[in-house]
Order: sequence, then structure tokens, then C-alpha cells
Amino acid sequence: MLKRNVPVLGFILGALFPLIGSLVVFLVLGRGQQLGDFFNGLFHNHQTFAKVIALSLLANILPFMLYTNRRLDLTARGIFIATMLYVLVFVLVKYIW
Repeated sequence: MLKRNVPVLGFILGALFPLIGSLVVFLVLGRGQQLGDFFNGLFHNHQTFAKVIALSLLANILPFMLYTNRRLDLTARGIFIATMLYVLVFVLVKYIW
């Protein structure tokens, strides 16, 4: 399944990896908090929420580089599109919300 060269697979991977990245950020920054309390606090503190989004986007580097190096460019394109949608959310949270 990982060798399929379709943008939909890339979009799904590009949407899931930042969620996993945000869980890693929670494990590092959570300091004994409950998961719900941590994310509830993020919705009230927009600057920290924007930082968590930016850090979680680093997780997309792994699948993007993997698919780019294997010359599966359509899948890499889907990952890139999902990343750009997350960047749009980041900009909205950081500067508008």
C-alpha cells in the first residue's frame, strides 16, 4: 500500500502525521496533564496552539521525504497539499483568531 502513487493516499498521510506529531508534543509538553485538559488549554491560548500546530507539522517531513526519494511524486503532492491546509489553519490561529 505504501508504494501507491496517488494523491489521496498522500493527503491521508499528510493529515494523520501531524496528529501523531501533536501527540508527541503533548508527551513532551504535557507534564502530567490529561490529554483533554492539554488540548482544551490550547483552544484558550491561541499563541501556544499555533506553536503546537507548527511543531506537529514537522512530522510531515518523514513521509514527504520518503515518497519524494522513491519518486512517488503524486503521493508526495498529496502530503504537500495536506501540509498547506495545516499551514492555513496555523495562519488563521496565529494572526486572525
